[in-house]
Amino acid sequence: MRKGGGLIACLLLGYAFLYAPIVFLLAFSFNDARLVTSWAGFSWRWYGALLQDQQLLHAAFLSLRIAASSASLALVIGTLAGIVLARFGAFRGRTAFAVATAAPLVLPEVITGLSLLLLFIALDQAIGWPAGRGELTVTLAHASVSVAYVAVVVRARLAGLAPVLEDAAADLYAPPPVVFARITLPLLAPALASGWLLAFTLSLDDVVVASFTSGPGASTLPMVVFSMLRLGPTPELYALASLIVVAVSGMLGLAWWLQRSPAGDAAPQTIARVTGGG
Repeated sequence: MRKGGGLIACLLLGYAFLYAPIVFLLAFSFNDARLVTSWAGFSWRWYGALLQDQQLLHAAFLSLRIAASSASLALVIGTLAGIVLARFGAFRGRTAFAVATAAPLVLPEVITGLSLLLLFIALDQAIGWPAGRGELTVTLAHASVSVAYVAVVVRARLAGLAPVLEDAAADLYAPPPVVFARITLPLLAPALASGWLLAFTLSLDDVVVASFTSGPGASTLPMVVFSMLRLGPTPELYALASLIVVAVSGMLGLAWWLQRSPAGDAAPQTIARVTGGG
């Protein structure tokens, strides 16, 4: 009992160390005082001030556009990569392809950002595209990093799905495009939603890669917040961080719920629709 109690105490201390600052941040976003070192009463004042800060609002909308675009691009490429790794078996260059796909998971972000910066500069000098650095280059950079995460999620989903459903549809003369569109994709739907949400969150949170690949007028929200924090935290930033915590927690909770969705429940109905039996 003593050993178990000690482990529980260590666990609780660890969680307190991780989450107590977030609770502190959420609480002081409602502080009426500008100083973040004292409590002066409950107020929505700083949320109203946040809505009047054009610099933060512009950076927020830019980050949302970049996150949505890069997540969508990463979803397409990462899904195809995950399917290839999970369903195509052995082929020439499979090991190199798998390593290249997973490389962003282990490479330091500084190395990734610097290499992408050099790539964009070389492309600009060689073919004139992309012309300078801005929203497009940040979107491409975030997508190239997020592909690995989407591929891992899709590959893990397919690993838990036996190809018997696709084989059954093929035996009943369903052409490969129909099998993919009406069998594989519906079964992958939870993984696709989870992968997109994960890529969206990673892009919204990134500051290192964006710092290398952005240009004038294309500062993302994390970059703006980081520069403002050099002068010390302000209640507006607490309010902004609280909104981000709530939004990201909701998206991650949705991704977790979708990932837990059982794959086999819709399989019989899907087979019946493909083969004309229902």
